[in-house]
Amino acid sequence: MEEKIARLKYLNNSFEIIENGTHVICAISGKKIFLENLNYWNVDLQEPYYSYIEANLKRNKEK
Repeated sequence: MEEKIARLKYLNNSFEIIENGTHVICAISGKKIFLENLNYWNVDLQEPYYSYIEANLKRNKEK
């Protein structure tokens, strides 16, 4: 399968695949996140994050 950006709907404890793909792009760092490694996202903003570091940076920016 060729690499393609997936479109997801982020839910509280999971995500729903809207359009098939292999990865998403971190909203903070721009890093590629393969779906099998996706663990951090914001449901309200519908944004994925590469790791807890990027998720924490986003949270701190909003304060």
